[in-house]
Amino acid sequence: MNKKKIGVYIHIPFCKQKCYYCDFTSFQNCNEYIEKYVEQLKNEIIKQNLSEYEISTIYIGGGTPSYIDSSYIVKILKLINLKEAKEVTIEINPGTITEEKLEDYYNAGINRISIGLQSANNKLLKTIGRIHNFEEFMDTYKLAREVGFKNINVDLMIGLPNQELQDVEEGINKIAELNPEHISVYSLIIEENTKIEELLNKGSLKEIPEEVERKMYWKVKNRLEELGYKHYEISNFAKLGCESKHNMDCWNQKEYIGFGLDAHSYLNKKRYSNTGNLKKYLENVEENRTVHEVQTMENEKKEYMLLGLRKIDGINIQNFKNKFVDNPIYLYREELNKLVMDKLVNVDENYIKLTNKGIDLANLVWEEFV
Repeated sequence: MNKKKIGVYIHIPFCKQKCYYCDFTSFQNCNEYIEKYVEQLKNEIIKQNLSEYEISTIYIGGGTPSYIDSSYIVKILKLINLKEAKEVTIEINPGTITEEKLEDYYNAGINRISIGLQSANNKLLKTIGRIHNFEEFMDTYKLAREVGFKNINVDLMIGLPNQELQDVEEGINKIAELNPEHISVYSLIIEENTKIEELLNKGSLKEIPEEVERKMYWKVKNRLEELGYKHYEISNFAKLGCESKHNMDCWNQKEYIGFGLDAHSYLNKKRYSNTGNLKKYLENVEENRTVHEVQTMENEKKEYMLLGLRKIDGINIQNFKNKFVDNPIYLYREELNKLVMDKLVNVDENYIKLTNKGIDLANLVWEEFV
């Protein structure tokens, strides 16, 4: 009997320092909870009985997974059968990494590292509350290669306060020299109740105009494509064959189970999440889960469209038909006619995809399928 293929997400919510832009469920100065948290997370994994599934990808995110002792990561992964896993990723931050930690990750079966750099400009790194400088990033990258990691992602951010187009150009060129397999480029979003929102409101920092942020985006896109990276999702670029398998599965509406604080899951047409309250999670995670949606077929189809239009290649019409029988061009003719008229999507006999204008105004496209 074939087992159902799923992805696994593991949330480690601890940090050395919370970045000024971060609104993820994460904590600084909570070291006293780490051991108890890991024990509860392990219990949650054991109770789920993952032996019923074939684990295709694993993603360990946070927070800062590399902040906690690597022995905890090793113990967590021992509870999961990695035999079939195509990709096992861990997020790491410079300033929290040692050669020993990287060796532990590698020996535990992790085969992909995602390094949070955000900017190659040390002044900007301080502005957004990062704990490291560019030189520490370089040391971390070099160590990861020496340990044996052949699949490395580097995270960058654009649209930062005080950031200039020249900063972005210099940063991209510096990273490109390292030849990582994958580069993620995220636009800063000012979230409520973050330190960066507070600093902007006080006038200590100044938000850059949207048109400048868009220039940064297209500068990055054009440069990385010149260098042989494929732009395969709104914020992601990869060497051939090095696209994030875990994220691609999510954008292709594949199922996954999340473990840990505030971790989200998609299983059997249900979307649910664990509590984001650390005390409640440590007491009893099973009693503190929330089901957000039990999908109807209509909702499932709309979500497939929304997720698929994150990908630069767009939605394969035949794949939609294979999954749902319906032809999306007919099913969503009104929405698509509007989007085509507004020059936000292109539709042909094989694909529905964003135009360049649609990439800039992607939120307007996705809203049609909410």
